[in-house]
Amino acid sequence: MKPIESLIRYLLIIDRLQRSPWPVPTQDLLAYVNNEMEKRAFHSISLRTLQRDFMDIDLQFGYKVRSNGREYTIERSSGYLPHRFDEMMLDFDLLSALNSDAHLQQYVLAEHHRPIGSQQMFPLVQAIRETCMIEFDYVLYRSGGEVVHKLVEPHFLKESNQRWYLLAKEGETLKSFGLDRIKALQVLSRQFVRDESINVDALFRDCYGIWNDPKMPIEDIELSYDALDGRFLKSVPLHHSQHVLVDSDDEFRITLRLRITNDFVMELLSRSRSLTVIPPQSLRERVRKVYEEALKRNQ
Repeated sequence: MKPIESLIRYLLIIDRLQRSPWPVPTQDLLAYVNNEMEKRAFHSISLRTLQRDFMDIDLQFGYKVRSNGREYTIERSSGYLPHRFDEMMLDFDLLSALNSDAHLQQYVLAEHHRPIGSQQMFPLVQAIRETCMIEFDYVLYRSGGEVVHKLVEPHFLKESNQRWYLLAKEGETLKSFGLDRIKALQVLSRQFVRDESINVDALFRDCYGIWNDPKMPIEDIELSYDALDGRFLKSVPLHHSQHVLVDSDDEFRITLRLRITNDFVMELLSRSRSLTVIPPQSLRERVRKVYEEALKRNQ
Protein backbone atom coordinates (compact mmCIF):
# COMPACT_ATOMS: atom_id res chain seq x y z
CA MET A 1 0.00 0.00 0.00
CA LYS A 2 1.30 3.44 -0.91
CA PRO A 3 2.32 5.65 2.06
CA ILE A 4 0.22 8.47 0.67
CA GLU A 5 -2.85 6.19 0.68
CA SER A 6 -2.39 5.48 4.38
CA LEU A 7 -1.83 9.16 5.13
CA ILE A 8 -5.06 10.19 3.42
CA ARG A 9 -6.91 7.53 5.38
CA TYR A 10 -5.48 8.80 8.68
CA LEU A 11 -6.58 12.32 7.87
CA LEU A 12 -10.08 11.17 6.92
CA ILE A 13 -10.43 9.37 10.25
CA ILE A 14 -9.24 12.40 12.21
CA ASP A 15 -11.50 14.75 10.29
CA ARG A 16 -14.61 12.55 10.71
CA LEU A 17 -14.14 12.05 14.44
CA GLN A 18 -13.24 15.69 15.11
CA ARG A 19 -16.30 17.01 13.27
CA SER A 20 -18.78 14.84 15.15
CA PRO A 21 -20.18 16.22 18.45
CA TRP A 22 -21.16 12.63 19.36
CA PRO A 23 -19.32 9.30 19.37
CA VAL A 24 -19.24 7.75 15.88
CA PRO A 25 -20.52 4.17 15.53
CA THR A 26 -17.99 1.66 14.22
CA GLN A 27 -19.81 0.82 11.01
CA ASP A 28 -20.52 4.50 10.27
CA LEU A 29 -16.82 5.36 10.57
CA LEU A 30 -15.74 2.40 8.44
CA ALA A 31 -18.35 3.19 5.78
CA TYR A 32 -17.31 6.86 5.68
CA VAL A 33 -13.61 6.05 5.29
CA ASN A 34 -14.21 3.47 2.57
CA ASN A 35 -16.59 5.75 0.68
CA GLU A 36 -14.09 8.63 0.72
CA MET A 37 -11.20 6.37 -0.27
CA GLU A 38 -13.18 4.95 -3.20
CA LYS A 39 -13.88 8.50 -4.38
CA ARG A 40 -10.12 8.92 -4.57
CA ALA A 41 -9.72 5.60 -6.43
CA PHE A 42 -8.04 3.91 -3.45
CA HIS A 43 -8.78 0.52 -1.90
CA SER A 44 -11.41 -0.06 0.77
CA ILE A 45 -10.23 -1.41 4.11
CA SER A 46 -11.36 -3.86 6.78
CA LEU A 47 -12.26 -3.12 10.38
CA ARG A 48 -8.94 -4.65 11.47
CA THR A 49 -7.01 -2.21 9.24
CA LEU A 50 -9.06 0.68 10.61
CA GLN A 51 -8.15 -0.28 14.16
CA ARG A 52 -4.45 -0.55 13.23
CA ASP A 53 -4.68 2.96 11.80
CA PHE A 54 -5.59 4.29 15.24
CA MET A 55 -2.10 3.42 16.55
CA ASP A 56 -0.43 5.16 13.61
CA ILE A 57 -2.63 8.24 14.11
CA ASP A 58 -1.46 8.48 17.71
CA LEU A 59 2.18 8.07 16.65
CA GLN A 60 2.14 10.44 13.64
CA PHE A 61 -0.31 13.11 14.75
CA GLY A 62 -0.68 12.89 18.51
CA TYR A 63 -4.39 12.01 18.52
CA LYS A 64 -5.79 9.15 20.63
CA VAL A 65 -8.86 7.31 19.28
CA ARG A 66 -11.04 5.96 22.11
CA SER A 67 -13.61 3.16 21.83
CA ASN A 68 -16.23 1.55 24.06
CA GLY A 69 -16.49 -1.38 21.65
CA ARG A 70 -19.30 0.15 19.60
CA GLU A 71 -18.38 3.82 19.06
CA TYR A 72 -15.29 5.98 18.61
CA THR A 73 -14.18 9.40 19.85
CA ILE A 74 -10.89 11.24 19.44
CA GLU A 75 -8.78 13.41 21.74
CA ARG A 76 -5.32 14.88 21.79
CA SER A 77 -2.75 12.61 23.38
CA SER A 78 0.35 13.58 25.34
CA GLY A 79 2.31 13.45 22.08
CA TYR A 80 0.28 16.20 20.42
CA LEU A 81 2.11 19.38 19.42
CA PRO A 82 -0.10 22.49 19.07
CA HIS A 83 1.57 23.76 15.91
CA ARG A 84 -0.88 22.58 13.24
CA PHE A 85 1.12 19.63 11.91
CA ASP A 86 -2.15 18.01 10.88
CA GLU A 87 -3.07 21.09 8.81
CA MET A 88 0.39 21.13 7.30
CA MET A 89 0.12 17.51 6.18
CA LEU A 90 -3.39 18.08 4.85
CA ASP A 91 -2.37 21.07 2.74
CA PHE A 92 0.83 19.48 1.50
CA ASP A 93 0.35 15.77 1.03
CA LEU A 94 -3.30 15.56 0.09
CA LEU A 95 -2.79 17.99 -2.74
CA SER A 96 0.43 16.26 -3.74
CA ALA A 97 -1.46 12.96 -3.85
CA LEU A 98 -3.52 14.22 -6.76
CA ASN A 99 -0.52 13.84 -9.03
CA SER A 100 -0.18 10.12 -8.28
CA ASP A 101 -3.82 9.29 -9.01
CA ALA A 102 -4.73 8.72 -12.67
CA HIS A 103 -8.47 9.06 -12.07
CA LEU A 104 -8.24 12.37 -10.25
CA GLN A 105 -5.91 13.75 -12.91
CA GLN A 106 -8.80 13.70 -15.33
CA TYR A 107 -10.56 16.41 -13.33
CA VAL A 108 -8.01 18.16 -11.09
CA LEU A 109 -4.88 19.86 -12.40
CA ALA A 110 -2.30 20.02 -9.64
CA GLU A 111 1.27 21.28 -9.83
CA HIS A 112 3.52 18.95 -11.81
CA HIS A 113 6.32 19.05 -9.29
CA ARG A 114 6.63 18.12 -5.66
CA PRO A 115 9.13 20.16 -3.64
CA ILE A 116 12.53 18.49 -3.38
CA GLY A 117 13.11 17.22 0.13
CA SER A 118 9.46 16.44 0.89
CA GLN A 119 10.47 12.86 1.73
CA GLN A 120 12.21 14.32 4.80
CA MET A 121 8.96 15.51 6.35
CA PHE A 122 7.85 12.32 8.08
CA PRO A 123 11.12 11.67 9.97
CA LEU A 124 11.35 15.37 10.82
CA VAL A 125 7.83 15.47 12.24
CA GLN A 126 8.64 12.39 14.29
CA ALA A 127 11.89 13.93 15.56
CA ILE A 128 10.09 17.15 16.54
CA ARG A 129 7.31 15.30 18.35
CA GLU A 130 9.74 13.04 20.22
CA THR A 131 12.30 15.84 20.84
CA CYS A 132 15.09 13.84 19.22
CA MET A 133 18.19 15.58 17.94
CA ILE A 134 19.02 15.19 14.26
CA GLU A 135 22.12 15.43 12.14
CA PHE A 136 22.46 15.95 8.41
CA ASP A 137 24.64 17.33 5.65
CA TYR A 138 23.52 20.74 4.43
CA VAL A 139 24.24 22.26 1.02
CA LEU A 140 25.11 25.98 1.04
CA TYR A 141 23.83 27.37 -2.25
CA ARG A 142 25.43 30.78 -1.67
CA SER A 143 28.84 29.19 -1.11
CA GLY A 144 29.13 27.34 -4.39
CA GLY A 145 27.47 24.15 -3.17
CA GLU A 146 29.71 23.68 -0.13
CA VAL A 147 28.42 20.92 2.17
CA VAL A 148 28.54 21.34 5.96
CA HIS A 149 27.53 18.91 8.70
CA LYS A 150 24.84 19.97 11.17
CA LEU A 151 23.74 18.69 14.59
CA VAL A 152 20.56 20.50 15.65
CA GLU A 153 17.43 20.45 17.82
CA PRO A 154 14.38 20.43 15.51
CA HIS A 155 11.45 22.63 16.63
CA PHE A 156 9.16 23.53 13.70
CA LEU A 157 8.44 23.01 10.02
CA LYS A 158 7.36 26.06 8.02
CA GLU A 159 6.19 26.48 4.44
CA SER A 160 7.17 29.53 2.39
CA ASN A 161 6.74 30.05 -1.35
CA GLN A 162 6.15 26.36 -2.10
CA ARG A 163 9.23 25.31 -0.17
CA TRP A 164 9.46 23.70 3.25
CA TYR A 165 11.92 24.75 5.93
CA LEU A 166 13.09 23.24 9.19
CA LEU A 167 13.41 25.66 12.11
CA ALA A 168 15.96 24.21 14.51
CA LYS A 169 18.25 25.37 17.29
CA GLU A 170 21.96 25.09 16.63
CA GLY A 171 23.51 25.87 19.95
CA GLU A 172 21.47 28.79 21.29
CA THR A 173 20.47 30.13 17.87
CA LEU A 174 17.25 29.32 16.02
CA LYS A 175 18.06 28.81 12.32
CA SER A 176 16.15 27.82 9.19
CA PHE A 177 17.18 25.01 6.84
CA GLY A 178 15.59 24.34 3.45
CA LEU A 179 14.44 20.73 3.19
CA ASP A 180 15.65 20.64 -0.41
CA ARG A 181 19.20 21.18 0.86
CA ILE A 182 19.15 18.55 3.64
CA LYS A 183 21.06 15.35 2.78
CA ALA A 184 21.78 12.16 4.74
CA LEU A 185 19.28 12.96 7.48
CA GLN A 186 19.62 10.92 10.69
CA VAL A 187 17.21 11.01 13.64
CA LEU A 188 19.23 10.32 16.80
CA SER A 189 18.15 8.62 20.02
CA ARG A 190 19.68 11.53 21.92
CA GLN A 191 16.92 13.81 23.18
CA PHE A 192 16.82 17.54 23.96
CA VAL A 193 14.67 19.85 26.06
CA ARG A 194 12.30 21.73 23.78
CA ASP A 195 12.46 25.52 24.05
CA GLU A 196 8.83 26.36 24.85
CA SER A 197 9.61 30.08 24.99
CA ILE A 198 9.75 30.31 21.17
CA ASN A 199 6.64 32.07 19.88
CA VAL A 200 6.69 30.96 16.25
CA ASP A 201 3.74 33.15 15.26
CA ALA A 202 5.39 36.27 16.68
CA LEU A 203 8.69 35.24 15.11
CA PHE A 204 7.40 35.78 11.56
CA ARG A 205 4.70 38.37 12.23
CA ASP A 206 6.73 41.29 10.88
CA CYS A 207 8.40 39.65 7.91
CA TYR A 208 7.56 38.07 4.57
CA GLY A 209 8.79 34.58 3.87
CA ILE A 210 11.20 32.50 5.92
CA TRP A 211 13.93 35.02 6.66
CA ASN A 212 13.44 37.03 9.84
CA ASP A 213 16.37 39.14 11.02
CA PRO A 214 15.46 41.03 14.22
CA LYS A 215 18.26 43.47 13.44
CA MET A 216 16.37 44.71 10.38
CA PRO A 217 13.98 47.61 11.07
CA ILE A 218 10.22 47.25 10.73
CA GLU A 219 9.26 49.84 8.11
CA ASP A 220 6.10 51.54 6.89
CA ILE A 221 5.58 50.88 3.18
CA GLU A 222 3.12 52.40 0.73
CA LEU A 223 2.48 50.80 -2.64
CA SER A 224 0.30 51.81 -5.57
CA TYR A 225 -1.10 49.52 -8.30
CA ASP A 226 -3.67 49.81 -11.02
CA ALA A 227 -7.20 48.48 -10.43
CA LEU A 228 -6.54 45.12 -12.12
CA ASP A 229 -3.59 44.21 -9.91
CA GLY A 230 -5.60 45.57 -7.01
CA ARG A 231 -8.27 42.92 -7.48
CA PHE A 232 -5.68 40.17 -7.08
CA LEU A 233 -4.13 41.84 -4.02
CA LYS A 234 -7.52 42.16 -2.37
CA SER A 235 -8.17 38.45 -2.79
CA VAL A 236 -4.66 37.43 -1.63
CA PRO A 237 -3.10 40.20 0.51
CA LEU A 238 0.67 40.58 0.50
CA HIS A 239 0.86 40.53 4.30
CA HIS A 240 -1.48 40.50 7.29
CA SER A 241 -0.61 44.19 7.90
CA GLN A 242 -2.01 45.20 4.50
CA HIS A 243 -4.38 48.17 4.78
CA VAL A 244 -6.23 49.67 1.81
CA LEU A 245 -5.92 53.45 1.34
CA VAL A 246 -7.41 53.83 -2.16
CA ASP A 247 -9.63 51.43 -4.09
CA SER A 248 -10.94 53.13 -7.22
CA ASP A 249 -11.28 52.50 -10.95
CA ASP A 250 -7.86 54.09 -11.47
CA GLU A 251 -5.76 53.07 -8.48
CA PHE A 252 -5.35 50.52 -5.71
CA ARG A 253 -3.09 51.82 -2.93
CA ILE A 254 -2.09 49.97 0.24
CA THR A 255 0.15 50.33 3.27
CA LEU A 256 2.17 47.57 4.89
CA ARG A 257 4.36 47.37 7.96
CA LEU A 258 7.12 44.77 7.95
CA ARG A 259 10.82 44.07 7.50
CA ILE A 260 11.97 44.49 3.91
CA THR A 261 13.60 41.11 3.29
CA ASN A 262 14.81 39.68 -0.01
CA ASP A 263 11.72 37.45 -0.09
CA PHE A 264 9.48 40.52 0.13
CA VAL A 265 11.30 42.34 -2.67
CA MET A 266 11.04 39.28 -4.91
CA GLU A 267 7.32 39.11 -4.22
CA LEU A 268 6.92 42.77 -5.21
CA LEU A 269 8.74 42.09 -8.47
CA SER A 270 6.36 39.24 -9.30
CA ARG A 271 3.51 41.78 -9.66
CA SER A 272 5.48 44.78 -10.86
CA ARG A 273 3.49 45.48 -14.02
CA SER A 274 1.74 48.43 -12.37
CA LEU A 275 3.72 48.76 -9.14
CA THR A 276 4.79 52.15 -7.84
CA VAL A 277 6.71 52.26 -4.56
CA ILE A 278 5.91 55.48 -2.71
CA PRO A 279 7.75 55.30 0.61
CA PRO A 280 10.27 54.29 1.72
CA GLN A 281 12.75 55.75 -0.75
CA SER A 282 15.26 52.98 0.00
CA LEU A 283 12.81 50.34 -1.28
CA ARG A 284 12.00 52.45 -4.32
CA GLU A 285 15.72 52.65 -5.16
CA ARG A 286 16.17 48.94 -4.58
CA VAL A 287 13.38 48.04 -7.02
CA ARG A 288 14.67 50.57 -9.57
CA LYS A 289 18.18 49.09 -9.38
CA VAL A 290 16.85 45.58 -10.05
CA TYR A 291 15.12 46.82 -13.20
CA GLU A 292 18.13 48.78 -14.42
CA GLU A 293 20.41 45.76 -14.07
CA ALA A 294 17.82 43.51 -15.74
CA LEU A 295 17.50 45.96 -18.63
CA LYS A 296 21.26 45.95 -19.18
CA ARG A 297 21.36 42.14 -19.24
CA ASN A 298 18.47 41.88 -21.67
CA GLN A 299 19.21 44.67 -24.15
